[in-house]
Amino acid sequence: MGLGLGHFIPLFVYLAFWVMCVVSLAGRPKLGLYYLIPFLPYRTLRDHFLVFPLGANILTILAICVLIGAFLQGKRIPKSKLYTIWLVYAIYLYLSMWVGTAMGNAPAPLWDTDVNFATWKAYMLIPLIFTAAGMLIDDRKSVRIIIILTALSVLLIDRSSLMESMSRTWTNFDEDKRSGGPLGYGANQTAAYLAQFAMFFWGFAQFLKRKKLKLISYAIVGLTVWATMFTFSRAAYLAVLVGVFVLGLLKDRKLIVILGVFLLTWQTIVPVPVRERVTMTKNANGQLETSAEQRVELWHGAEQSFMRSPIVGNGYATYQMKEHLDDLRDTHNWYVKVLVETGIVGFMIILVLLQQLLAVSFRLFRKATDPMYRGLGLGLFLALCSSIVANMFGDRWTYIEITAPIFVLTAAAIRALEFTSLEATSQETASVPAPSQTNPYLAYR
Repeated sequence: MGLGLGHFIPLFVYLAFWVMCVVSLAGRPKLGLYYLIPFLPYRTLRDHFLVFPLGANILTILAICVLIGAFLQGKRIPKSKLYTIWLVYAIYLYLSMWVGTAMGNAPAPLWDTDVNFATWKAYMLIPLIFTAAGMLIDDRKSVRIIIILTALSVLLIDRSSLMESMSRTWTNFDEDKRSGGPLGYGANQTAAYLAQFAMFFWGFAQFLKRKKLKLISYAIVGLTVWATMFTFSRAAYLAVLVGVFVLGLLKDRKLIVILGVFLLTWQTIVPVPVRERVTMTKNANGQLETSAEQRVELWHGAEQSFMRSPIVGNGYATYQMKEHLDDLRDTHNWYVKVLVETGIVGFMIILVLLQQLLAVSFRLFRKATDPMYRGLGLGLFLALCSSIVANMFGDRWTYIEITAPIFVLTAAAIRALEFTSLEATSQETASVPAPSQTNPYLAYR
């Protein structure tokens, strides 16, 4: 607006966080949850809070206030195996850190100054937000608001990502030009977020009846796919392609044909730098390029580490504490990382968690009669499929910015399943004919 107020926006947003903490504790926790959602992925904006008191913890503080406010209002946690799985997993991960301590791989997880404990605490913000959302999403209106706020946050990330990408000249691919993105952790993390939410709104749009809303949803999809393309993340490209294939199988078979045509002609369609990025798996000498070669070597080292303690692993959050190839702190595959750190036990818990997530979303897609609920179910299923693929190329799961919004939508899906079941029960009750009023004097005639 040219008023020079842009410098004060972080301060206004930060102060509003504290206002929402008070509002949540004073009996309106749902407003605190709504305020929280758009800021979950926008890490670079939240980084401006670091200069303010407790700025680094303001997201956690608001989430706790929302949860306390929900308890004070007598809200209940919905019936879902996912909440039990998260509780078991949280406890297991904490015990796993002590396993790492016993093996000499990490310090005792007691304080924020201990890297492993700080990592665990940050990760646990995801189930905390999931629980708060599950308690407060209690009607169809709140489900709709959650989806609208998710769309708003995706548009904010799209805008920021595209502004960074389009500020550079892309006649050819240049690794040095890739930005950290609005999530603040690098282009690959931003790409994973964009890929999963491009697929969410693509699936959601399938059941929208109003033409205006359908066009808005498809516009979000187009903008998000465009932003994904200029993150130059091959994992995100694959995640989108898999998501489109699944969407074709479940809803629109024409997409499978279109996908086949695209795979045959993509080199003539996509921009030159994208084509260069995709085809640089091997260099001119036929050898693996640096990124692919690093992954292979990291996975080989991870295999050796896993074999030293295959059942319970080497301790949660310990991989980052040791030296690896090129000083990397990640296995470039989340599933491998889970196996190395938490062993087969931790990996099995994760498989059950993912299975339940897919089951909730797919069940809603199949059972719901409300178009919004069906779209939520299908969109969430597609987003999860994309996330599963993206995590094969790095840890995209433990980041609040990427995964917490998915679990907010999952909380909405769990509630939508409840509403669907209640509606079905009500309809069955209404369809039972009332007992006829028989004249007792004529009953035996």
